[in-house]
Amino acid sequence: MISDKDAFRLEAQARRAGLAPVGDLIARHFLDHIDWHRAKVISGYLPMGDEADVLPLLRALQGKVELALPVVPGKALPLLFRAWRPGGELVKGVFGTRHPPVANPEIEPDLLLVPLLGFDGNGHRLGYGGGYYDRTLAALRARRKIVAVGIGFEAQYFPSLPVASHDQRLDFMVTEQKVREFVI
Repeated sequence: MISDKDAFRLEAQARRAGLAPVGDLIARHFLDHIDWHRAKVISGYLPMGDEADVLPLLRALQGKVELALPVVPGKALPLLFRAWRPGGELVKGVFGTRHPPVANPEIEPDLLLVPLLGFDGNGHRLGYGGGYYDRTLAALRARRKIVAVGIGFEAQYFPSLPVASHDQRLDFMVTEQKVREFVI
């Protein structure tokens, strides 16, 4: 039986398929509208498939803040983060991901760039179903203030999404067209 979230995931994947690269526009919107200067460590991600490309943004941030990439340490665990710089060494991870090698130090981000399949006007994010970012944001937010910035395409917007009690909301959403701020 297909769940409500699974139906939205299929729709979101169809909407995102074949969209033009917009990484430079996303980088410009982020740099101009997000108060990223307060962050000491920003975690990005390496886009997979047709995810919105954050590499132009990560290159623009290089040298201004410390950068990190997520690592999936195991099933049903929060992500951990290792220091990284654009062009730095990467190793294969689970689910087709790539991440910095174990030699790179673990660091904890203040701001996370979060990939997604869909988002709504209340800061709810539709992920891939593994719950990694939800667990990670919950664990980090239990310790201190963390800023979660969704990165995606405007075509991934839904008026509303199904929400579970464990789902973590975004603070901001950056697309090729605009920036949305959500009051949590």
